[in-house]
Amino acid sequence: MHRDAPSIIAWVESPLQLVGAAEWAAAHGQRVPIAGRLTDQMSETADELVARKAMFGRLEPYIGIPWRLLAENRHWLVGDAFSGQFRLAAAVLRPRRVTLLDDGANSLAFADTLLGRRDYVRPGVHERGATTLAAPFALELLLDRARVGALEMFTAFQLGLNRREALQERGVRLESHRFEWTRKSATRGTREDVTPSGRVLLGSARPVDGRLDLAVYLAWVAAEASIAPLTYLPHRREPVTQLDAVRAIPGVRISDLRLPAELVLAGASRPLEVLTLASSTTTTLPLVLEGTGSVIREWAPGEGCRERVLR
Repeated sequence: MHRDAPSIIAWVESPLQLVGAAEWAAAHGQRVPIAGRLTDQMSETADELVARKAMFGRLEPYIGIPWRLLAENRHWLVGDAFSGQFRLAAAVLRPRRVTLLDDGANSLAFADTLLGRRDYVRPGVHERGATTLAAPFALELLLDRARVGALEMFTAFQLGLNRREALQERGVRLESHRFEWTRKSATRGTREDVTPSGRVLLGSARPVDGRLDLAVYLAWVAAEASIAPLTYLPHRREPVTQLDAVRAIPGVRISDLRLPAELVLAGASRPLEVLTLASSTTTTLPLVLEGTGSVIREWAPGEGCRERVLR
């Protein structure tokens, strides 16, 4: 019987981070136990990845900091290095090795934090309280691990030549992936019913976060649906009230799948038209849909659309 490697744990808090752990495990041929925070879509994503035979060990849901699991495993695969809980745990337990998984575009911001180009604070957030006190100790730990080759970034994001060279000069090990395992593990045909029209609109939590007026957002969805029917993939943080408003728009079919877009759309056997606001999906989906001839149209309020064809 294959036993879990006793020295490693993936500490993940979002579906994309969980997918990143599956990609890392496949790339390294190593079974990885999971400490998964109980947030929206995490259980469904874990079930989907297990069904695809992800190289996961034991999956343990948690709330708060999984102190015991972290103390028992000295190599951490970490999804959210900006987390105050991570800072505290890293400062106290001082893992021997840390691998940073993608947390959306925050991966780029954290790379700049390691380079001293920005403060150790989550982008767009004014921080205060106890978690800020642990930040310098956690950063010192990470930079110390980098100096001995024990800090790695496992990412699908383009860091840019300048950033890559600067990170490598500091000892950070860089490893790129293109969602190879996600694409390989997708079962062709099982997702075709999700996008019957071939048009997919990715839901957004921007109205919830106060970054976009809800009326403007709904007008965009309605305008797209008036062109041709579309399938709407809800964002995991969209409230019921917003989804009800979207559901009332003619031509919109809301998907019942509670999975990240990367898993829903991987394995597409025909070109798709993907409609989205600016988000990390404009980086991840071109990799997932590479070679399908799909089109990604990114809409920005007041600026119109940018279009990218995936040959």
